[in-house]
Amino acid sequence: MTSFSQRNEFSMAARVLGALFYYAPDSAEATPLVHALTTEGWQKQWPLAQTLLTPLVATFQAECDESLSEAWQRLFVGPWALPSPPWGSVWLDRESVLFGDSTLALRQWMRDNGIQFEMQQNEPEDHFGSLLLLAAWLAENDRHTECEQLLAWHLLPWSSRFLEVFIENANHPFYQALGELARQTLASWQSQLLIPVAVKPLFR
Repeated sequence: MTSFSQRNEFSMAARVLGALFYYAPDSAEATPLVHALTTEGWQKQWPLAQTLLTPLVATFQAECDESLSEAWQRLFVGPWALPSPPWGSVWLDRESVLFGDSTLALRQWMRDNGIQFEMQQNEPEDHFGSLLLLAAWLAENDRHTECEQLLAWHLLPWSSRFLEVFIENANHPFYQALGELARQTLASWQSQLLIPVAVKPLFR
């Protein structure tokens, strides 16, 4: 991934964002990351300009009547309709369904490139968080071309709209800040890509 200045910084950011969008905040994977982002100093290690990160520091630390676990349940699990579903096919498929054509295209791309990525939950592979975790894995294993293809073809075409709606409907300071951190970080990645981002129609 020669377009990214520091592979380790990219991998770190992708893993942190991926885990926080994919795992519950009280899980073993996410708990230390939640603690880090609600503690002063994390922004100095994040690969973005400090002027972009400074406003998020206080938002991550802001108190809220709703617990983080309750917010996670509302945003990612249900039982009510999710305000911003984290699966790509919901945004890319005309019928806004899970396991849509875009999911099948992602699966075919993974097969073509010999990529096996086990989902820990029974859900489609095009979850925003799991795609970020996959991007980190590809970068860490020197699969730079596949990493850029994953971003340009299967994540960035819909992630901006997903994050826009997510931020609008998060209604919890931690997840509002997380959504904004993801939006700024992915925008930075997109500016450094060597291949153009696919233009796909969105249906939400």
